[in-house]
Amino acid sequence: MQNLIARIHTCGVIPVVAVEDADQALPLGEALLKGGLPCAELTFRTNAAPAAIRKMCRAYPEMLVGAGTVLTVEQAEQAAEAGARYFLAPGLDSEIVEWCRGHEMLFMPGVMTPSDISLAVKAGLRLLKFFPAVAAGGPAALKSISDPFIGVDFVPTGGIHAGNLAEFLSMPMVRACGGSWLAGRQLIAAGDFEEVTRRTAEAVGIVEKVRAGAA
Repeated sequence: MQNLIARIHTCGVIPVVAVEDADQALPLGEALLKGGLPCAELTFRTNAAPAAIRKMCRAYPEMLVGAGTVLTVEQAEQAAEAGARYFLAPGLDSEIVEWCRGHEMLFMPGVMTPSDISLAVKAGLRLLKFFPAVAAGGPAALKSISDPFIGVDFVPTGGIHAGNLAEFLSMPMVRACGGSWLAGRQLIAAGDFEEVTRRTAEAVGIVEKVRAGAA
C-alpha cells in the first residue's frame, strides 16, 4: 500500500478521465505515457469504464490505473477485476471502505469538511480526496480543515488546472492532484491525443518545478 501511495506521489498529477468508448483507452494511455505520466483515473461516469480499465492495464502494464467515481461495492469489484489498483469516490461510503480493507485495496474517498476527515480517519484512512477542491475553497480551505489532522494527506480534485496546480502541490499535505483538464471528453471525442500529450507534459513540468523548489 505504501509503495502504491509513493508512486502516486511521484506522479504528482492523476489524469481524471471519462471514457465513452473502451477503445479510446489505448491511444489515451499512449498519449499520457508520451507526456510523462504513467497513471490515470478512469471514472465510472460511463458504462465503458470496466472495459477501458481492462484494456489500458493490459496494453500498458507500466501504468498505475485506478477507478474513479466508485459509488458501490459492485463497481469496486468490477474495477478490481479489470485491473484497477486504487479507487476514488466523491464521498465516504462505509461499505466500500470495508470491502477495500478486506481486499487490501487503496481507497481515497472525497472529503470537504473536518467532520468528513474525522470519519475517514476513524475508518483507518490516511490519504483522502479533497473534493471539489476549488469549489470548496481551494488551498486556503484545505489548509484550514486539515491543520488538526496530523499525518493525513490529500489528493485535491475538482477545478484543478495548469494555472493553480503549483499552488496545490506546494502544500505539504498534498501528495498529488487529480485533474480532468488533461484529457477532457471533448479532446478524447475529437481524437486530439497530441493535445493530451502536450497538457500532460506541461503538468509534469509543473510538478518537477514545484518539487525542485521544495528540495
